[in-house]
Amino acid sequence: MQSVQRSLPSIQDGISPRDFDRLAKFIYSYSGIKMPPTKVTMLEGRLRKRLRVTGHSNFDDYCNFLFKADGLEAETIHLIDAVTTNKTDFFREPNHFQYMVDKVLPELVSQRHREIRTWSSACSIGAEPYTIAMVLDAYFQEMAPDTRYQILATDLSTDVLRTAHKGIYTPEMVAPVPPVLRQRYVMQAREKNRNEVRIHPRLRTRVGFGRLNLMDEKYPVGEAMHMIFCRNVMIYFDKQTQAGVLSRLCDCLRPGGYLFIGHSETIAGFDLPLVTVANTVFQRV
Repeated sequence: MQSVQRSLPSIQDGISPRDFDRLAKFIYSYSGIKMPPTKVTMLEGRLRKRLRVTGHSNFDDYCNFLFKADGLEAETIHLIDAVTTNKTDFFREPNHFQYMVDKVLPELVSQRHREIRTWSSACSIGAEPYTIAMVLDAYFQEMAPDTRYQILATDLSTDVLRTAHKGIYTPEMVAPVPPVLRQRYVMQAREKNRNEVRIHPRLRTRVGFGRLNLMDEKYPVGEAMHMIFCRNVMIYFDKQTQAGVLSRLCDCLRPGGYLFIGHSETIAGFDLPLVTVANTVFQRV
């Protein structure tokens, strides 16, 4: 272990204003995430591992590697993985899922849709799409057994997508799942000393994971969606970026479909084909 530690370069100094400006501009242009000067310490902390992995002892060398030595081609995904925030919980903002059960799903069943398509557009480590899957599966089993469903789950970070695809979590992570759903869809490890649980294969087969950048001009998600979740993402974007993302999301939403955003977010001031139907829930007209 000591020999490995000696082989890793020590990180000297912090990010200079010039290097921070270069990094902030690239991160914004690629991901839409704004990096104000107040986040310089946070950025330093998150990038130190990348400096060590790439063999650079200071941020100036690392930035020269990125912007002068064509290092971006190989490093962009790792850089973005390092700076993205991936806070997530099962059944986060539970009013959304209650609204699905009370209003959205009965409406879709009454309209005799044979397959329901849902998109979790910033899925992080998978808590949101697996929560959606639990709600859909439980509802359709009881109320409309012939209705099928598909869930597309995308994120900018490849690291979180790997975790999401495995569907393995700590028991504490799944604690917010209602007991009846936890018993049905969360599997306990056979070895009692392993502090982990796994999402049931029935749900994992219904969720497809893939990398997607919301800054792209078009979202290749296939047929229009009945529901789109884009929650607690736009808070990291400026108004111009929010407008573009929301417009492109609406393009992927079928008429009558529903958009769910975070409780601290708003679509006020944007010209969108949406009407408010509940707190932070909108329907395409």
